[in-house]
Amino acid sequence: MMKIYICPECGWLRVVSRRKDVECHKCGNEQMKLTNLEFTKYSDMNEKERKDYSDAWMYIHCRKK
Repeated sequence: MMKIYICPECGWLRVVSRRKDVECHKCGNEQMKLTNLEFTKYSDMNEKERKDYSDAWMYIHCRKK
């Protein structure tokens, strides 16, 4: 099963199949977070939609308190 992970530091999305510990190749963060995004939906998204998803995820989950 393909899973979509997001970096909580930079918002980069990554597709993985079997790994649980996923690191970000963009900023070097050692632990990415699993998203609720299904692979089929992700694969149907264009780059702008993926960026919008990432921006929204970052806004919701990484707000400064």
